[in-house]
This record gives sequence, structure tokens and C-alpha cells, in this order.
Amino acid sequence: MLIVNSPQIAVAALAMRLPTVYGYREHVIAGGLISYGVDLRWCYHRSAYFVDKILHGAVPGDLPIEFPTKFPLSINLKTAKELGLTVPPTLLARADEVFE
Repeated sequence: MLIVNSPQIAVAALAMRLPTVYGYREHVIAGGLISYGVDLRWCYHRSAYFVDKILHGAVPGDLPIEFPTKFPLSINLKTAKELGLTVPPTLLARADEVFE
């Protein structure tokens, strides 16, 4: 629900001049300020891998549990500018994705 409504959330937060931090990059793409969390694309890819294994006869209980190991940092500079914020260069250097 939050991802589907992320454009409306971003517009409302910007109207109230609230900087926002999310767990998914999709929110930053929609206009949020910063996200730091799992990459949903990776999660979907790995889910498909497990579905394939199960459909080919693997017992679900025998499959290993996996956790994400990468947590990308995404920053929306357009939103930062609209909020009147300056993102420190050190933070920009650490970002995996910067949207302008």
C-alpha cells in the first residue's frame, strides 16, 4: 500500500516541508528524499529462484533462508532542493543512486 501510494505521500510530505527517509528506493523515485534499505528487485529475483526450485520438486523446508546483504542508499536531489536542504558531499559519495 505504501509503495503504490508513494507519489501521494511524497507530495504531501513536500507540501508540509517534511524530509522523508524510506526503506525502499521506489519511494525516492516517486519524490521521497532518501531511502536506505533492501533492494526489492533483488528480493523479487530471489523469490522467483525459490519458486522455480519448489516447482521443480524441492521441499520448501529444505531450502536455505536468505537475507539481503546489500542495502542501497538512494537520494533525490530535486526533493532536497525543493526542501531547501543541502546534501553533504560525503553522503552523496556514499549513495548508490542519486536522482536529479
